[in-house]
Amino acid sequence: MKAHIGVDSKLKIVHSFAATPANVHDGHLLPKLLHGNETRVWGDAAYRGKTAVIRACAPAAADFTHEYSARRKGLSRRERAIHRTKARIRARVEHPFHVVKRIFGFVKVRYRGIAKNAHRLVVTFALANLYLHRKRLLMARV
Repeated sequence: MKAHIGVDSKLKIVHSFAATPANVHDGHLLPKLLHGNETRVWGDAAYRGKTAVIRACAPAAADFTHEYSARRKGLSRRERAIHRTKARIRARVEHPFHVVKRIFGFVKVRYRGIAKNAHRLVVTFALANLYLHRKRLLMARV
């Protein structure tokens, strides 16, 4: 089983979720992960070449997915700097997975069937949103 999430890169809030069997490619779920109001889409190599899908689902979004590099040449210094910036943003998006796996202990599926595990994951990602923003929420209360 795989969990696919759409995350706001500034606030680190999970806004969309999809659970699939492990043999489903990540790129197929891109329309489910976009809500339409994005300004930038940061993706890894699984979302490469999906510019048309991004334009259809989020017309104002710019595509910031990783690009191909020549096998023998490698990346130039400029391309390496661009990829490093993209990787920094994508690393922020992985924080909800850290909370779900390491803090809440969701490393293995517990139930038989994707629907039951997906329900558990939706609740866990909602709690991860609260956990990641607990200080900000407490400060707003005071």
